[in-house]
Amino acid sequence: MIERDSNLANPALTNIIGKIEKAARLADRKPSDIALIAVSKTRNSDEIRPLLVAGHRLFGENRVQEAAAKWPGLKVEYPDIQLHMIGQLQSNKAAEAVALFDSIHSLDRPSLIKALAREMDRQDRHIPCFLQVNIGEESQKGGCDIKAIPDLLTLAGQSGIEIVGLMAVPPENTNPVPYFALLAKLARDHGLDRLSMGMSGDFETAIKLGATHVRVGTALFGPRATPAG
Repeated sequence: MIERDSNLANPALTNIIGKIEKAARLADRKPSDIALIAVSKTRNSDEIRPLLVAGHRLFGENRVQEAAAKWPGLKVEYPDIQLHMIGQLQSNKAAEAVALFDSIHSLDRPSLIKALAREMDRQDRHIPCFLQVNIGEESQKGGCDIKAIPDLLTLAGQSGIEIVGLMAVPPENTNPVPYFALLAKLARDHGLDRLSMGMSGDFETAIKLGATHVRVGTALFGPRATPAG
């Protein structure tokens, strides 16, 4: 799943791929089983293009409106781009999300399942989804309660939505290990083999605990610009 073009190396991308490969080897895993999602939220086309030129094709966005403004043009140039929705998704954005994204990582409630199912049927475009779990039970974060997982998986199956794995974001400024381990256990318990977990600061730890999709932004693109003043 890791994209690499040795003739058009991008130093940041090469560095992250190297770290992914090392973490995978330490965990006795195949690096090719780990997908690197470059988190391009708030990044413009000029910032994204160097990764595309280097051969990378998996990108993640947090907002439908922002993604719709920049990715259709880039997809004309690079039609094999795979775009992942990793942010909270409003049900009224389901039509745009189904049309634009190739995977959704933030499915977390019945109303969103129903809205996405209607649009997938209407557009005849059925895309894989991850169930987002509020692994730290934080009121300010999206994701379903752990106890809601079985019912949501049942509803998704009845609605024709393929749930391929679980996604979570551990609480900030805490040791992520217990949360990654819990998400991995929950996935095993429910017969799911994909785990979307790990970001710039902890993706190597996530890989050692079973991550199949890591979401890396700052380590690839650098710090985001802070508004003046």
